[in-house]
Amino acid sequence: MQNIPVIGFVSLGCAKNLVDTERLSSALVAMGYATSPDYSQCDLVVVNTCGFINPAVEESLEAVNEALSSNAKVIVTGCLGTRAQLIRKRCPKTSAVIGPGKRSSVIRAIEKLVGRPPQEARQRLPSSGILLTPSHYAYLKVAEGCRHRCSFCIIPSLRGPLRSRTEASILAEASDLRDRGVRELLVIAQDSSDYGFDLSPKKTLSGLLKKMATLGPWVRVHYVYPSNEAERVVELMGEGLVLPYLDVPLQHVSEGILKAMRRPGGFEKAAAAVERWRRICPDLAIRSTFITGFPGETQSQFDELLGFLKEARLDRVGCFPYSDVEGADANVLPNAVDPEIREERAQILMNLQAEISYQKLEARVGKEYDVIIDYVSEDEGNAVGRTKYEAPDVDGVITLEKACKVQPGDIVKAVITSHDEHDCTATMKTRIDAPIRFA
Repeated sequence: MQNIPVIGFVSLGCAKNLVDTERLSSALVAMGYATSPDYSQCDLVVVNTCGFINPAVEESLEAVNEALSSNAKVIVTGCLGTRAQLIRKRCPKTSAVIGPGKRSSVIRAIEKLVGRPPQEARQRLPSSGILLTPSHYAYLKVAEGCRHRCSFCIIPSLRGPLRSRTEASILAEASDLRDRGVRELLVIAQDSSDYGFDLSPKKTLSGLLKKMATLGPWVRVHYVYPSNEAERVVELMGEGLVLPYLDVPLQHVSEGILKAMRRPGGFEKAAAAVERWRRICPDLAIRSTFITGFPGETQSQFDELLGFLKEARLDRVGCFPYSDVEGADANVLPNAVDPEIREERAQILMNLQAEISYQKLEARVGKEYDVIIDYVSEDEGNAVGRTKYEAPDVDGVITLEKACKVQPGDIVKAVITSHDEHDCTATMKTRIDAPIRFA
């Protein structure tokens, strides 16, 4: 058999990018290409970049140069792939630069640069393809693109308009993942609550989730835009059909800032929504993200945001100091905030949230929870997992001390014994054989 080209992959940024990398790697392996995490063994490396904010741009460029240092050919794709001139300037040895959502173009470039594998190297893969997550959970992208026009974001120009998948294709993938042993499905899109708006007849996220809930695995939903559909999803959480975890990026609560961002809401509306969601689902954990130092943000508007956090007491919060994004309309807004003030405000906000998080976790001490195990430390005998309140990678974890005979993907009952601002320690009690409903 002739030599089989070996491909390496780097996936940066959000889970939506990770799904794109999974789909690309699945297509290539099915064609017969080999893969390796060791650049020195690779003929070519694909770097799937993030270009949403400046720190992500720099991280992507560093990853490209690291791949180039291995002497492998390098293809840059993903969001930063739209900035070919920047990549050529900073990483001149890059072999090809291709924008996001162009899997066929990437494959053609790979064939041109390293050739095609022999026919006999082709492989059959499950319909859900290769997973780059641990085998017990998987991201399930239900739509691509976005129909919103937030002034700080260029996703619509990068990814195009909203394009929802059919219910049948999503449920088929979810069923295949379940049959492969996946115990937690993480639903993602640029705006998950917009799912089905573009289909004819229209579909809804809540309708899709009802059907997914019958399949068995836990269902967790990310990136839910504050909307009427968000409330219908919370109702499913109250019924125990979907994990009671609402990831709803609010970005700010000042009406003036939100208007400049081209987003809905305000302090009163956001506070009322949080109160309403918790009334519908008292066990709800709410995660959100905010931007500090957006152009024009005054001290009083920032104080308004802090006041909201004190009142709403969200469970998990992420915060980003505002950063210009090439091509975003917000770049030309007046009254730019000094970068040091943006950073300082972000730190103040996160310090406040750390206090809130500490207090909320204190209330969990002595209580029993179902924990899905993510990995096991053989040296220390500890296991690390999450409850219904935590999503992988972005939230805190639960460390089970001296957990006995558990494996990743197991679901166990454990009692919380201690905590810090974000993570908890627990003692394992019993094992659960199958995912359960959270009523």
